[in-house]
Amino acid sequence: MYRTHNCGELRMEHLGTEVVLSGWVQGSRDLGFMMYTDLRDRYGLTQLLFNEQITDKDLFEQARTLGREFVIRVEGTVIERQSKNPNMPTGDIEIQVSKLEILNASKVPPMLIEDEIDEGDDIRMKYRYLDLRRKPVQQNLFFRSKLAIATRAYLADQDFIEVETPVLIKSTPEGARDFVVPSRMNKGQFYALPQSPQTFKQILMVAGFDKYFQIVKCFRDEDLRADRQPEFTQIDCEMSFVTQEQVLETFEGLTRHLFKKLKNVDLPKFPRMTYDEAMSKYGSDKPDIRFGMEFVELGKEELPEGFVVFDNAELVVGICAEGQAAEYSNKDIKKLTEWMQRPQIGAKGLVYVKYNADGSVKSSVGKFYNDEVLKGWLEKFGAKPGDMLLILSGEEEKTRKQLNELRLEMGNRMGLRNPEEFKPLWVVDFPLLEWDEESERFHAMHHPFTSPKAHDVERMLNGDHETMKALRADAYDMVINGVEIGGGSIRIHDRELQSRNFDLLGFTKEEAQAQFGFLLGAFEYGAPPHGGLAFGFDRLCAVMCGQNSIRDFIAFPKNNQGRDMMIEAPSPIHDEQLEELCLKINLPEGD
Repeated sequence: MYRTHNCGELRMEHLGTEVVLSGWVQGSRDLGFMMYTDLRDRYGLTQLLFNEQITDKDLFEQARTLGREFVIRVEGTVIERQSKNPNMPTGDIEIQVSKLEILNASKVPPMLIEDEIDEGDDIRMKYRYLDLRRKPVQQNLFFRSKLAIATRAYLADQDFIEVETPVLIKSTPEGARDFVVPSRMNKGQFYALPQSPQTFKQILMVAGFDKYFQIVKCFRDEDLRADRQPEFTQIDCEMSFVTQEQVLETFEGLTRHLFKKLKNVDLPKFPRMTYDEAMSKYGSDKPDIRFGMEFVELGKEELPEGFVVFDNAELVVGICAEGQAAEYSNKDIKKLTEWMQRPQIGAKGLVYVKYNADGSVKSSVGKFYNDEVLKGWLEKFGAKPGDMLLILSGEEEKTRKQLNELRLEMGNRMGLRNPEEFKPLWVVDFPLLEWDEESERFHAMHHPFTSPKAHDVERMLNGDHETMKALRADAYDMVINGVEIGGGSIRIHDRELQSRNFDLLGFTKEEAQAQFGFLLGAFEYGAPPHGGLAFGFDRLCAVMCGQNSIRDFIAFPKNNQGRDMMIEAPSPIHDEQLEELCLKINLPEGD
């Protein structure tokens, strides 16, 4: 046999036991007449002892040929370590080896298999099979597995049924770009990979399944960043005969259960915040409420004319950074201003007001406003001696977004965003529609199937253009620590109302029928009121483990260009395949 025990389980109670272990060589230390080798598998490390005075000479010389990542099998006796390691679970024992078999040699690996490494993402992604041997990455995937199992168990206990929905579907014009798949048997036609199982889960509600869930792969052809991948996983759920409140209670219960079971963290009841309140106080529909620093606006009554930047601004708004007045020199303020002026944020400048410990005031706009005016600002912000105000101005929407970035950055610098602290909330009452000036049409804030609030239904059916801008949706997002973990809504279940929404979104009757005729038809056969939610499973894993990137919770992620560096995908395909799929382009000779 290859092993009687794994490399993480042997203890003092096993002293004298004859064992067989197999695994990878983590490293060796040759002391001349004695050699120590660390043997690793997914369960842990065990130290092996090769003693020239006890073991066979050939065995000792064979042990000297071992390199990092060799796969070996050893037989030996569990003995007590002379120099114990309290940081290792197996640190009290070692194996005195009597037999060694090299199962597979290894080239010198291009990266270290250690908890902390300096190699960049390109090396890690290209040699992902080596990266996956590292304990931190393995632990992330073990956590992901446990989270999936716990999710299934909880939802099954709540009478949810897991149903697999198709992966080859039809392309839809709303949302992100689709990945498309050409059909060989239907020349010139294409499938799309699903951005979500949205319409299928609604069809399942029409079919009477009442409670559905699926841990499902979804695909979006969009620009990537740390919390986005072209393929990602959702916990996708839908329920019939429910109100928004019942949906929130159900999935708040799931989230609290998962945090308790996997992190032993008792989450409080989730507070509720409207979309308008979130944008006003934090400039974001996914605010991080682990810390305060809420926005404070300065109106005309606090801004005597004379500083043209503020005089011409649509909005003047700022935050109070507690205890930072003495922490920021002029040089520090300049660096912070330059950070805000980067193209990613685009602020034109940054105004500060320092409330010094002695009660004096210093400001970058001190020559435009006297101390009385500046102290009025300090009072409105609730500042205390030692605090510092940071103020932006400009167009309302842009300025709020810029100040949100500044708030988060100051939260990081001040150590207010503890990854081991979890502050969830529901953001509710989103706008139903967004008007896009460039295309001169409405877009769905969430998706085209989101229901307006009951008191807005009549206004949606019969209102004018300006009325449409004011419509509110039965839509909600779950946010934890400033990350959108999940989102959902109560759905439209009436054909007339759904058709009206398609009209508002710029679909012709023919386009709506071609794209969504199956759903509109289903609504004519007794569709129940229904709603649901989809969690970003990869994001939930990352947030629960206090990490920013979802990549290390995905076994084989893509890089920032959407490429799999290990298998080198995407890649060209043969001309014969292109011809079969009617995709070959015959270029003129010389092109």
